[in-house]
Amino acid sequence: MIALLQNEFVAKKKWITEEEFLDIIAIAESTPGPVAINGATFIGYKVASFLGALAATVAVCIPSFVVIYIVSLFLDRFLSFELVSFAFKGVQVCVVYLIFSAGIKMLKGIEKSAFNYIIIAAVAMLMIAFSVFAVDFSTVYYILICGAAGVAVYALKAFKKKGAKK
Repeated sequence: MIALLQNEFVAKKKWITEEEFLDIIAIAESTPGPVAINGATFIGYKVASFLGALAATVAVCIPSFVVIYIVSLFLDRFLSFELVSFAFKGVQVCVVYLIFSAGIKMLKGIEKSAFNYIIIAAVAMLMIAFSVFAVDFSTVYYILICGAAGVAVYALKAFKKKGAKK
């Protein structure tokens, strides 16, 4: 969804800038609920305030709800088809590609600073190490730790500026 949102609202419609999109995704990832719904709500609000947020949220939720409801009616029979099983395996590959593609686009859009490179490298190394050694570590902790590091760096810079003025 992130790749689709970015393509539609940044590249095609130009409703928001790349920097605003990265901010929206950071907030959407940090708040409870699916990224697509949170992202659409923020974009809707940016474009058309409260009514835009409401319309965007409903527009993202309703199609998925209808499809899932219809599938749930026939789920047992649906999953027994070998063709459906192969289709789901194909979709898994596509999802991995879309996530990777969105990540690369977001990496290209971030500010080029030592702090950002350190955070990216540290998170990547920890994710790989935790996967290899089968350590159960929630992605929420990555978000909280990186957020705390960002606040600490901001506070340190503000403290240094304040000290330099005296």
